[in-house]
Amino acid sequence: MIGGVAKRYASALFQIAKEKNQVKQFEEELRIVKQVFVENQKMLQILEHPKVLLENKKSLVNEAFSSLSAEIINTLLLLIDRHRIRLVPELVDNFVELANEEQQTAEATVYSVRPLKDEEKQALSEVFAQKVGKKSLKITNIIDQNLIGGLKLQIGNRIFDGSIKSKLERIGRNLAKSS
Repeated sequence: MIGGVAKRYASALFQIAKEKNQVKQFEEELRIVKQVFVENQKMLQILEHPKVLLENKKSLVNEAFSSLSAEIINTLLLLIDRHRIRLVPELVDNFVELANEEQQTAEATVYSVRPLKDEEKQALSEVFAQKVGKKSLKITNIIDQNLIGGLKLQIGNRIFDGSIKSKLERIGRNLAKSS
């Protein structure tokens, strides 16, 4: 039930973003909101606490997110009014999913032993977006020294593993089978 509610809020906000031609801006702002809620559990506790006055909750949201679009703030205030502020992370995820579908893009996580340069990210996006039927990828780069070398790329539930660590593990398994 909760998933459907978050989807409805995300869908409504997405429609407003499309009408205003601000999908990218709303997405960026919503990612910030989600990060604040995920990293600051105390804020969520205050916004959900039944003894904290509604006006104080709204004041906190207005102050914390004053630099964001009025539509984003109004959505947060509406969620407070309806005692559904806990839906924010899920609402953001749903909005991002809608934005990605609209832009024919996908979220991708690339694990590497060193930070990737912009042109490397672009090249990965071009090659792997085609493999998953998208125009482009939004790449998040995570440094993982355990890979030894190479890359591991995750798009949704698909993993493309070209790391040296995984190649060595495959060789090890093959040697174990043959002996």
